[in-house]
Amino acid sequence: MKHLFTLLLLTITGIVTAGNLDSLRLQLRNAQNDSLRAPIHAQMAAEYMGFDTISNRVKKMVYQNEAILNSYQALQLYSKYSDTTGMRTCFDYLAKIYQKQQRYSQAKWFTLQSNNLSRIKSDVPNIILSLKQLASIKNALKEYKMAEQDLTEADYIAKNGYTYIPDSVIQANKAKKLAKKKTQVATVKKAKKTSNKPVNVLAKFPATEAQNKNKTTKAVPAKKLALL
Repeated sequence: MKHLFTLLLLTITGIVTAGNLDSLRLQLRNAQNDSLRAPIHAQMAAEYMGFDTISNRVKKMVYQNEAILNSYQALQLYSKYSDTTGMRTCFDYLAKIYQKQQRYSQAKWFTLQSNNLSRIKSDVPNIILSLKQLASIKNALKEYKMAEQDLTEADYIAKNGYTYIPDSVIQANKAKKLAKKKTQVATVKKAKKTSNKPVNVLAKFPATEAQNKNKTTKAVPAKKLALL
């Protein structure tokens, strides 16, 4: 009885999904510009993301491919209008599909893009979510230490929050610190060089009277001495 109920539920879900997809295809044909097509492709991708509920292997593969196709189409249109929220949704879809297909390199790349956009938005919940997914992918790739770092960061952000700092600001701060360090090193070297230089002690004191006489007294010519 339970098995029959589950089968009935899946059948109804499949009918609803098919109906939704037909409606979305109609909307897509009638869409006048790309700004309207982008969310429709994203909705179609969302419908196809239900591939996990499909038992038929061939149909599941078709749904995965359609989800990938529509995600890419939506991503291209969203990026055209710099819609980062829509782009992140597409990144998440693609990451999940590729992870299911065990194509971990692609899954990792798209998860990183999603994480980056979440950081720019200072969107803490999605930063944490993408870090956990990234850790899951890295574990599958046997990158255990890196996965642990992601989980540690996710835990830290959950407790302390996150504020986005642009790369330009980070690089500028690094440049200032480096310049300051170079100045300090140059000052220390100069001080050492000065301290090692030999000091003429006599130069610090005025010349003695005898020295002054020796400097000012001129030698008497030999001819004058002869006349004397």
